[in-house]
Amino acid sequence: EEIMKEVPDIQDAPDAREIRDVKGDVSFHDVSFAYEDGVPVLENISFDIPAGRNVALAGPSGSGKTTICSLIPRFYDATAGEVLVDGQNVKDLQLHSLRDAIGVVQQDVYLFDGTIADNIRYGKWDATEEEIMDAVRKANLQDLIDSLADGLETQVGEKGTRLSGGQKQRISIARLFLKDPKILILDEATSALDNESEAVIQRSLRDLARGRTCLTIAHRLSTIQNADEILVVDDGGIAERGTHEELMKKNGIYARYCRIQFRDGEEADGGSEAQAGGEKG
Repeated sequence: EEIMKEVPDIQDAPDAREIRDVKGDVSFHDVSFAYEDGVPVLENISFDIPAGRNVALAGPSGSGKTTICSLIPRFYDATAGEVLVDGQNVKDLQLHSLRDAIGVVQQDVYLFDGTIADNIRYGKWDATEEEIMDAVRKANLQDLIDSLADGLETQVGEKGTRLSGGQKQRISIARLFLKDPKILILDEATSALDNESEAVIQRSLRDLARGRTCLTIAHRLSTIQNADEILVVDDGGIAERGTHEELMKKNGIYARYCRIQFRDGEEADGGSEAQAGGEKG
């Protein structure tokens, strides 16, 4: 009851307006952020992501990659500067309409103790069965559904305990196909999966990202090499930016991370992966 009575720190402004017909342009103008302890996490970050672009964030653990993405749906508010969606400051927008335009896929997927259909429908409460099945196909869930005696009506258990990590991740992706957001945030979505599951999920994520503004946080640099642009976050700012090829030619921070991960033709072990950008905070 105490939790349910909590008043969120992030609230609509008295004159907040609804954002409609979202295209998906995202801009940061001199954005800084610090937590309550006053220690700066981001300082004077600026970049523009045109609608439909696929941008990746790389950098060491704790550099602020997840914080950057958390400022867009206002999970936190910037301490200074402006975060804009379609040229509008997110602080001037109604939270529900802003968050309706944004989809997030995280490493840890939360499923409710209900059926697979219930958990997919969480992306759109009034979805028809036909819309749910379309999302199932797009998320590469059809084989799983066909293999279950109760199909979509299969109970998943609290937090999805009856399903594997890859299966839970595909359900979360089906939710977003159903929701159809214009802005997509992928926060280390495949880092906890084995190689076989990761390959299936990556195909689903590529389909999901098509035609949307996509921000990807990944510690496996192999998953972001085809991004339209890579932003290397370090020491609270954007240290480097460019395509994979451009950054390799610069022979800077990003190139060093790649050498660590792909030394001897293989990805480095978990310790090196964490050094290469596993974001935890």
